[in-house]
Amino acid sequence: MDNHSVTVDMGSVGSAQSVRDDIPTTQVISPGSLWPLLCNALFSLVAYYATFKIIPKVKEMFVSAGFAGVDMSKKDRHKVPEAMGVVSGAIFLITMFLFIPVPFAWNLASVSHNDVVFANQSVRVHADSVFPHSEFVEFITAILCICCMLFLGFADDALNLRWRDKLFLPTIATLPLLMVYYVNCNSTTIIVPKPLRELVGYSINLGLLYYVFMGMLAVFCTNAINILAGINGLEAGQSFIIAVSVAVFNIIELRGIYHEAYTFSLYFILPYIATTGALLRHNWYPSQVFVGDTFCYFSGMTFAVVAVLGHFSKTMLLFFIPQIFNFLYSVPQLFRFIPCPRHRLPRYSPETDTVSISTTTFKPAQLSFLGRLMYHVFRMFRVIRIVKEEDGMVECNNFTLINLALLVFGPTHERTLTKRLLILQIVCSCLALCIRYPGASLFYDVGN
Repeated sequence: MDNHSVTVDMGSVGSAQSVRDDIPTTQVISPGSLWPLLCNALFSLVAYYATFKIIPKVKEMFVSAGFAGVDMSKKDRHKVPEAMGVVSGAIFLITMFLFIPVPFAWNLASVSHNDVVFANQSVRVHADSVFPHSEFVEFITAILCICCMLFLGFADDALNLRWRDKLFLPTIATLPLLMVYYVNCNSTTIIVPKPLRELVGYSINLGLLYYVFMGMLAVFCTNAINILAGINGLEAGQSFIIAVSVAVFNIIELRGIYHEAYTFSLYFILPYIATTGALLRHNWYPSQVFVGDTFCYFSGMTFAVVAVLGHFSKTMLLFFIPQIFNFLYSVPQLFRFIPCPRHRLPRYSPETDTVSISTTTFKPAQLSFLGRLMYHVFRMFRVIRIVKEEDGMVECNNFTLINLALLVFGPTHERTLTKRLLILQIVCSCLALCIRYPGASLFYDVGN
């Protein structure tokens, strides 16, 4: 076979894929070529400016449509427009739609000037002009999944969906992503850490279980941000820090052998950082807008998409350490082993302009076995505080990381509380990078 072209008999060409099986595909970005990333960064700057300017102009429109709520942690409880995450999400999608041709521009130009000759039922195709269909499908599918979650998140803000729906809908929206992963990659083998290799071997093929894991990753990412929420700037702030952490990780890996996957991730993360940063400025204390469940769904799916198609799903979980802890800490109430009020927001004191723990009341004797077990374990480790206990009735703090922080620091101003939680997020991101690099050598042969 010639290095520059290949001749294929027409009888064996049933589709474009048949040709591509015999021809080396062109990478989306050639090694050392960073111009698509530079264009993406420029698009992101425009997206930041557009998001920052548009949000104030549409606030009244949202309030008039009924998308407004009262900020419970303020003396003057005025209405604040909700679901503004749909604005940042919409601008993100517009940015990605406009960016679609950029990574494939060279391939599109080559295909348009392709030398195809039909003679005696033979076709001559230049190998360097084959369009990277698999990468293009991944790109479009990623945008599709994010678009679906943005719609479902806005539906949640409008219809106030039940918790079971919040678990079911992200799973459905992830199916196109998993199908593309199956067709293009279908790699379900994991490398076993060194300490366990004598027991189970060097690697394990998880098969279907790996797809279950990736589907659960999308569900976790969308809901983990949603349950660590309730104070000004926290949802957008933690998402912004996670996105910046992912971008740092991707940039570090650009010089590695899997640079195409991390470049793909950066195409989505940079516009996300830009639009989220603009939203955060309006959501910071005192918040002018609420991000809503729309933003949480949109953010979670964005993280899941880049993790799955960028092939670093386990590393992504490292950046979710506070969210994982908050989820585990919230399990007794999330699964109703212990009574869970509709809102677990901190309790506001107008006299001191501070927030303190919010509480739930129940009788331990009336709990299920698992509920009593969780209650006594949490009480033994002093991660809950009993506010009142009489006549078999117990009043204790709600099981959230926000309330746990208030247990440690006491009543705190809302802005200070947000800063402390975001500092925790930054510390955990630094810890995640330490685990991913120096720590990885303890369990694997190489970092990658």
